[in-house]
Amino acid sequence: METPTIVTDDEFLDTFEAQKWPLDRWRHRDHIRLAYLYLTRLSFDEAADKIRAGIRAHNAAHGIPDAPTIGYHETMTIAWLRLVAAMLREYGPGEPGPTAALTFCDERPELSQKKVLRLFYSRRLMMSPEAKARFVEPDLTPLP
Repeated sequence: METPTIVTDDEFLDTFEAQKWPLDRWRHRDHIRLAYLYLTRLSFDEAADKIRAGIRAHNAAHGIPDAPTIGYHETMTIAWLRLVAAMLREYGPGEPGPTAALTFCDERPELSQKKVLRLFYSRRLMMSPEAKARFVEPDLTPLP
């Protein structure tokens, strides 16, 4: 299996925003990378708008339908954005460089654990149609 070529943060963002980031390379780490890039360049609300629109456009470009069990999930997206924002407030963005977002991800392995939202949300709430459609606050413990 061929190892994917590492691209700079700017190349990643340009490719993603053009809806050309390959679906087979679109992973959790890319979501965190995207959150980092928007949060270090924009206000939280602007970052939320960009990531929301970007993921929806990416899904549409790759034929991923927005259905009850697949597609864009508002609560997951905003909860992860809030966790990345909390890490940025606590530890800062790290050293600048062409792949600073990847370094940030590597230095914060807790963000690589997709299941971390289970600390905040019950499965019932996270999988609800309401949580998919709009952001809902956690029912187990507050987000930072």
